[in-house]
Amino acid sequence: MPVVLDPDAAAVYKAFQEAGRPAYESLTADEARAYYAQARFATNPDAPELARVAPLAIPAPHGTIPARIYVPKQPRLQHGKSPALVFFHGGGWVIGDLDSHDVVCRQLAEAGALTVISIDYRLAPEHKFPAAADDAIAATKWIAANARELGIDAARLSIGGDSAGGNLAAVVALAARDGDGPNIAGQVLIYPATDFAMTHGSHSEPETSVLLTHSVIRWFRDHYLNGAADIHDWRASPARATNLAGLPPAYVLTAGADPLRDEGDEYAARLRQAGVLVTYKHYPGQFHGFFTMGKLLQQANVAVSEIGVWLKGLG
Repeated sequence: MPVVLDPDAAAVYKAFQEAGRPAYESLTADEARAYYAQARFATNPDAPELARVAPLAIPAPHGTIPARIYVPKQPRLQHGKSPALVFFHGGGWVIGDLDSHDVVCRQLAEAGALTVISIDYRLAPEHKFPAAADDAIAATKWIAANARELGIDAARLSIGGDSAGGNLAAVVALAARDGDGPNIAGQVLIYPATDFAMTHGSHSEPETSVLLTHSVIRWFRDHYLNGAADIHDWRASPARATNLAGLPPAYVLTAGADPLRDEGDEYAARLRQAGVLVTYKHYPGQFHGFFTMGKLLQQANVAVSEIGVWLKGLG
């Protein structure tokens, strides 16, 4: 599929190329995390001021899962309780943390007039599959069980994330439907990774190898998965779930210059075919990762606003 970057996206891509940053696959995991952490200062927009931002420690079998709660100034309260979005950050299951997605969580809290709880799940290669999925499921269950103490409405609990986080949100939705979790009001899948087979056309098009390159995706995969057998596990590849019926309403976002474009598009189509209410938004001139770059890319701020409107529509 021909891809033409929007002028601002093309300018950002050119700046990244001229900066001479090393490719993640040439670094150790710790080095890649440090580079990713620094990039946010150049790309994240100004952070909205909220009523409260505070750390959380979610108990888990291995100890605790760090998290952060974001409460906007004007949440949509019913009987004193706010709707909530459990958010899983992107970063290929290897990089990213609470700070890398702090601003976008603040934006979503404000745009959706709801509480956002960001989850710092365990990263690979120190913690390989299914550690991240296990943490995402466990954290969502704990948040629902402790909704009253958190000031949120368990009946209006949604999940979401970008890239690897979109993968985890899709996995949590499937697990919850099948009894390993609470009822989920909605799922926000921002250019989600859904199939580790990586055989869709967008995984081989030269035009999609922008920032998230074809080689770095393989680097992420090899860090996260234990071996080829994991590809077929729906907790790694939610598209491998044979039945998508009964899942919560979904907002699926894809970008044109993204190796994950076609699998996100196909997952949205399969959800719709299974009777799930789907809102699908495609940004043809943007690349993977644009969603957190609101300082440089206006379409990122448009995307946040539109997701906020959709979350409000859930009730």
